[in-house]
Amino acid sequence: MTTQIVRADTSDIDTAARTLAAAFEDYAWTRYVIPDTDYRSRLLELQKLYLDYAHQHGIVGVTSTRDGVIALIPPSAPEPDSKTVERIVDLHGDRIDRVASSKSPPNAWSLETLGVSPEHQGKGRASALLDFGLEAVRAAGGSIVSLETSDHRNVRLYERFGFKVVREATQPGRPPVWTMIALL
Repeated sequence: MTTQIVRADTSDIDTAARTLAAAFEDYAWTRYVIPDTDYRSRLLELQKLYLDYAHQHGIVGVTSTRDGVIALIPPSAPEPDSKTVERIVDLHGDRIDRVASSKSPPNAWSLETLGVSPEHQGKGRASALLDFGLEAVRAAGGSIVSLETSDHRNVRLYERFGFKVVREATQPGRPPVWTMIALL
């Protein structure tokens, strides 16, 4: 059975945030950058903030069953407003200094997130979401997509879609980060 992907509308954001929170609950990077105190509620609120921003300025796709989500941001997107940034800083608390990402190449779209509910992983949803997202970027005139991941299994998934590792950052005490680029 083919997984259907649709462009998210405003009414999908809360469900999509819950899907991403479930998908990233045990992800090494989110565990590293979000304090343990109220971890789940912080993670959920951060996912909602990021998805609201992506929905407003980029592309958010969801599976028709709402158990998978992808969000991409164009290079022309404005910075988040100061209220949103302030809340993100608050939610990261004393770990905010750990939230540093590399700069995307000029004119690159950023694949901000891709997540599938744990009980539905391994069933082709991530691949369907990637197909949808990359096609949406092409349709919008984009030709480069960048991303960062902290899970080697994700590296293999993205490589199947033409992404290449351009940087691997490893430091003691923190998860590895692979920066990847795809030319569309």
